[in-house]
Parts: sequence; structure tokens; C-alpha cells
Amino acid sequence: MAKSELQRFYDQIADIEIAMLTTRRPDGHLESRAMANQKPAPGADLWFVSAEGTQKVLDIEYDPHVNLAYYKDRTREWVSVSGLARLSRDRETIRTLWAADWPAWFPDAGDPRHGTPDDPRLVLIGVQIHAAVFLEVNKPQPVVLFEMVKGWLTGQMPDVGTMHRLDR
Repeated sequence: MAKSELQRFYDQIADIEIAMLTTRRPDGHLESRAMANQKPAPGADLWFVSAEGTQKVLDIEYDPHVNLAYYKDRTREWVSVSGLARLSRDRETIRTLWAADWPAWFPDAGDPRHGTPDDPRLVLIGVQIHAAVFLEVNKPQPVVLFEMVKGWLTGQMPDVGTMHRLDR
């Protein structure tokens, strides 16, 4: 059975810990920042965690259109996702997604709940994918290097993998 484009997409980002989340600020400028991918959970295609009142939360409240960029340095595979972000403060979803490293990102401000699923500062960012484009490198590294050198010498586009497009 052939993999769906959505499953190929999830396979591409499965071992990438960080995505670059780009939002539009109220002044119209774009801003990107590194965000840790969270495990899958119902309610969104992708999940991230933030603190209440941060610039990214304010940006999403202003304009929910976002872009996520992923890159695998070892294979040179990349993923670009456009989607709509929504903010969630749902404690049940926060408990489902909570990870042991979250307290590091929510410093102790005198509240014993800091970094726990009950920390009132926690805000989830759920992204519903609108479209994604990604390069799947499906050739061994020596073949990829050969294709790159061949492209450089001939002026032709190197054939290093398969481009995929996911539209929903």
C-alpha cells in the first residue's frame, strides 16, 4: 500500500526536533523563531507550546496564518508548511502533550506550578496544515553527491530526490 502524502510529511518531520515558526507581526513584518515539535495529539496537525503574552502568541492573535520550516542538515531534506494557528489553553490537551523538559522553558516565578500542566502561563499553539512542500531524498549519500557534482558540471538541476506537495 502506497503511503499518503500526509504520512510522508509526518515521516519527514518525525526526527526533527525543531521547527522555525514564522508569524506576521501587527506592523506587517515577519518574525521567525525556533519551536520544539510536540508529540501528536487530537485537535491539530502539529502542536507547539509557548508562554502567555509572548510575541508569537500576540502575533497569532493578530494573524493566525503561519509558516513552519524544517531542515535536515545531514540529508539536505527540507519541509515548508503553511497553515492556520490557533491558541489553546485547554488543560486536558496540555496534560496530554506535557513533556518533562517544559519546566526549563517556564522559569520559577514563585508559583509551585511552574512548568507543570497546571501552570497558567502555558499556551498551546495548534497548527492546521493548509499546504506543505517537501523534498524527500531517496538516494544514498554518494549518489546525491554525484548528482550535485554532475549538476554543477552540466548546468542541469541535480536529481537528488522527490518533491512532494500536500494540499488540503
